[in-house]
Amino acid sequence: MRTRAILIDRLGPPERLVERDVELADLGPDQIHVEVQAAGVNFADLIMRMGLYGTVPPRPFSPGFEVAGTAARVGAHVESIREGDRVIAWSRFGGYAHDVVVEARNVHLLPDELDWVDGAAIPVVFATAWACLFGVGRAVAGQTVLVLGAGGGVGTAAVQLARAAGLVVYGTAGTQEKRDFVVKLGATECFNSRGNWENPLVATIGKRGLDIALDPLGGAATAACRRQLASMGRLVVYGMSLAVPGVRRNWLAAALTWLRTPRIHPMSLVRGNLSVSGVHLLHLSSKQDLVQQAFEEMLPKFRSGELHPVLDRVFSLDRDGAVQAHRRLHARENLGKVVLARETYDGSRGHHSRG
Repeated sequence: MRTRAILIDRLGPPERLVERDVELADLGPDQIHVEVQAAGVNFADLIMRMGLYGTVPPRPFSPGFEVAGTAARVGAHVESIREGDRVIAWSRFGGYAHDVVVEARNVHLLPDELDWVDGAAIPVVFATAWACLFGVGRAVAGQTVLVLGAGGGVGTAAVQLARAAGLVVYGTAGTQEKRDFVVKLGATECFNSRGNWENPLVATIGKRGLDIALDPLGGAATAACRRQLASMGRLVVYGMSLAVPGVRRNWLAAALTWLRTPRIHPMSLVRGNLSVSGVHLLHLSSKQDLVQQAFEEMLPKFRSGELHPVLDRVFSLDRDGAVQAHRRLHARENLGKVVLARETYDGSRGHHSRG
């Protein structure tokens, strides 16, 4: 069986993406064939297109870690999902396509209250935020958390999850629109990420310090987060986006970000009773029970409206739409998630909220 897919064939700017018919993988007994209606776009997709992502399939391959669609076929051993069910799923690549075969353990029923675009905006960012906060961050009510890049996909998810769990949330974002929105989403305050946010943070929280800091940036931001941790504080790193300032691979920028990110010796953590952790959702396959717990806790909250995907823009699920989506993320223009959809939208579907 063949399907239409957007592929990374050559490394370079977004315009290097191509669209072709490709062979769909055979369906295994523990897998599900999802007919894709919408696919989420993540910053990691940009990094792999530039050749800076650590583990990718041989080119050409389709990026994309999360989809929403219909279960077209289910493997012989699958009992949790039936053919025809509306589902969301996360996979190791392949999401920029009209069809994808994924492991059944990574597929969940899409709540009736959500449409395809909403569904595609959930799996990666909310599972990543949950793993950062509650998996390795061990967040509990009353603690203080700083969310860097709080206006992005994972950031807006983390703010909601933290507030729902009773944490005091602070954020950083690059524009006033994003900062205002993050506060409306539940943050106590959101600081300017394009300026010196550390001093205003200190002036706000005083000597108490942070219990948790979520860092997708790297470089000097990582050092600042570590400085502001309270005793028993946890720094959780889940990216290094400052290494990718433009649409083309820039080895100098990547090297400078790497060098500016602090090297942390274990004994340097002892005096402050500090912890440093990293999260990479696609490498959590050995912790399937943790990921399953995340979705079991979150999906009812999407049904009740306590959580909602924050949507920025919807582009067409084709090569031109993917190029536009990548350029928007490169420019850091997005507030929330960018999604590709087979259904026709006018480009204004993004609404920063459900509804």
